[in-house]
Amino acid sequence: MSIKIIPEKCTGCKLCVGVCPFGAIEVIDKLATIDERCNLCGACVPVCKSGAIVIEKKSIKTGDTSKYRGVWVFAEQRGGSIDTVSFELLGEGAKLAEKLGEELSAVLMGSDIRSQADRLIAYGARNVYVVDNPLLKDFQDSSYARVLFTLVQRHKPSILLGGATTIGRSLLPRLAVMLQTGLTADCTGLDIEPERKILLQTRPAFGGNIMATIICPEYRPQMATVRPRVMKKMEEDSSRRGKVVVEDLTLTKRDLAVKISNLVKDVTMTVNLQDADIIVSGGRGMKGSENFGIIRELAEVLKGAVGASRAAVDSGWIPYSHQVGQTGKTVAPRIYFACGISGAIQHQVGMRTSDVIIAINKDPAAPIFQIATYGIVGDLFQVVPALTKKFREILK
Repeated sequence: MSIKIIPEKCTGCKLCVGVCPFGAIEVIDKLATIDERCNLCGACVPVCKSGAIVIEKKSIKTGDTSKYRGVWVFAEQRGGSIDTVSFELLGEGAKLAEKLGEELSAVLMGSDIRSQADRLIAYGARNVYVVDNPLLKDFQDSSYARVLFTLVQRHKPSILLGGATTIGRSLLPRLAVMLQTGLTADCTGLDIEPERKILLQTRPAFGGNIMATIICPEYRPQMATVRPRVMKKMEEDSSRRGKVVVEDLTLTKRDLAVKISNLVKDVTMTVNLQDADIIVSGGRGMKGSENFGIIRELAEVLKGAVGASRAAVDSGWIPYSHQVGQTGKTVAPRIYFACGISGAIQHQVGMRTSDVIIAINKDPAAPIFQIATYGIVGDLFQVVPALTKKFREILK
C-alpha cells in the first residue's frame, strides 16, 4: 500500500495533522505533506473533507501458486547429529501434509551425513533431499541459503518449516528474502485453512499478551520457524519407507563467504534444558544468586536441569543459558518445578506444555497457579529444602 496527497484537492485545513498518531503530517505552504513516519494506519483519510488523501492498495502476486506442492522440513544438524527440533517438525509436518493430501519431505545438508537420512524417514519423511559436501560441514547461513534456494526453485514446495534455533533464525530469514516470500518467526501453532488450503501460522504477539495467526496467501513457499519443544514428534519407526534423493550441486570454496578456522563451545552452556526430563527453575522469589544453591541441589537429586525466569537472569543471578520463556528456551519436560516464579505470560509460553507443573510460591494469587498441576503456597526457602530431603530419602 501507499499514501499520497492530491495537491489540487488539498486546502491546507490541518485536520489531518491533528489526528495523525505518529506526527507524520505537516502543512507547508497550505499543502499537506507526509513523511517516513507514516505507517499507513489511515486515520487521516476520513477526516479529510476534500478527499485529498488517498491510500492505494497494490496487489502483487508471485505467480501460479498451484505449481507449489508438498511440506518441507529443514533438518538441522550439528556435528552430523540431527537436532531434536527437526523430528518435532516432521511430526507436525505430517499432519499438515495429510490435510493437504501432499507429501512430507526433509532437506538434509552437511558433510558425511547421508546415513542420517534413514532416521528422518523413520520419523515420517516420505522424501529426503540430501546435499552432502565437505564445504557444508560447518553451518554458514550464506552457503546453506544458496543451496536451499536452489532446491526450492527446483522442487517448489508449498510449505517450508525450520526450527526457531540459532541456525534457523539465521538461515530462514535470509532464504525468505532470496525467494521474495513471507516468513513467520517463533510459531507455537500450525494448521491448514480448509477452504483455501493455506498455512495458518500462530505465534505470540505484543509481549505474549495475544496470539496472532498469520497467513501468506499469495507467495510461495509459505515459511515459518517453530519453537523447539512445542510440537510433538512421532515415534521413531524403522519400518517406515521413503526415498532418499541425493542432489547434485556443485560447490567451491568461492561459494563460502566466510572461512571458519575454529569452533569454540560456549562454556556457560552447562545444561541442555530442552532435553531435560525434569527442570527446577527459580525466579525473582529467589532473592539472590547465593540462594540458587537450593535449586541446584533439588535438581541434582532428581537428575534434572536448572532453569530460571527472565527476572532472575536480568538480575545477574544465573546465566542466560538457563532462561526459560518467550525470550529464552521453550521446554516441555515431564516435570517442571517453578520456585518463586510468579508466572507471567512470557514465562508460561516457554514451559506450559510440560507434562506436570509444580508451583511453589508464597502468593496464592500468583498466575503460575492457574496452569499448575500441583500448587504449594508457602516459603520456598522451607519447601524446596524439605522436598530435596524427602526425595533424597526416597531415591536412595
